[in-house]
Amino acid sequence: MTAHQTMEQYQFNVAMDKYEKIHGYQLTGHVISFVNTILQAVLAVLVFQQSIGPFKQLLTFATAYVLADFMSGLVHMYMDNNSDYESLAGPLIASFHLHHRTPRYKQKPFVAVYYHESGSKIWLAFFLLLSVAGVWQGAISGVAAYGVLYFSILSSIAEVSHYYCHVPQPKVVQFLGKTGIFLPLRHHMRHHFEDNTNYAFLNGMTDPLLNVIAKAMCRGYKNTTDLHYARYTGVGTANR
Repeated sequence: MTAHQTMEQYQFNVAMDKYEKIHGYQLTGHVISFVNTILQAVLAVLVFQQSIGPFKQLLTFATAYVLADFMSGLVHMYMDNNSDYESLAGPLIASFHLHHRTPRYKQKPFVAVYYHESGSKIWLAFFLLLSVAGVWQGAISGVAAYGVLYFSILSSIAEVSHYYCHVPQPKVVQFLGKTGIFLPLRHHMRHHFEDNTNYAFLNGMTDPLLNVIAKAMCRGYKNTTDLHYARYTGVGTANR
């Protein structure tokens, strides 16, 4: 253990102490869950007033599926390799890393998973605000409007897909994983057993590209951020 790693372990513990004691950090997840869900509903109401035809619907949905998978992996990659514990967002970063320490999640109903797991997607709240404003003002319409709607919803579903890799899977989820609609369990387990690989959450189709990016841009987590919680003895986060 190097002096730098020891310092980062200390910074991690300080960040988690803030996460546990400063209510605003845990409240952030609840607020983001609420904002994302409400804005998705508002966006759906606005977008469904438009018509683009079945072929464009299918093509737009498929494109959004690929982009949502890629974005989920890109954000996951950034967070897994982020150790800026002394920043304002440091407690949120530290709490995120605990998903590697305790990979078994608490069992929850599907709707609760969709709602609560969306609370980690702060970037999505800003994306939805811009999307709702754009559709409302007419700057985003037609295929683009359906694209941002599908992308936002699939980005939340990606969290559900990932969640079911960490709890006993219902038969319908097993089927979705085997058909490649959801993230296959065996595919995602490589992320936990190996290093710097398979970051995508929705179904993992973009992992070949993400793995190339990760190899070029990131050091990996096994010998970096995964070591930072080694001396942490506090409680886990709400879903673990």
